[in-house]
Amino acid sequence: MKQRKAFLLRLDPALYEALERWAAQELRSVNGQIEYVLTQAVRKHGISVREQENAKGAQESAAPQS
Repeated sequence: MKQRKAFLLRLDPALYEALERWAAQELRSVNGQIEYVLTQAVRKHGISVREQENAKGAQESAAPQS
């Protein structure tokens, strides 16, 4: 299972309810919906989003062999 970074997020109750409805429409949890929306926003701004395992593998393959 992928590791996730846990942190506290405070939201306006009305925003949370809107996210709940949206998540239900797309068959996601609220947490999954927030992660999806944030990932799309980051990508839209041209910032690469890599999973830790992919980034680690890329670093290891780029390292010179001894």
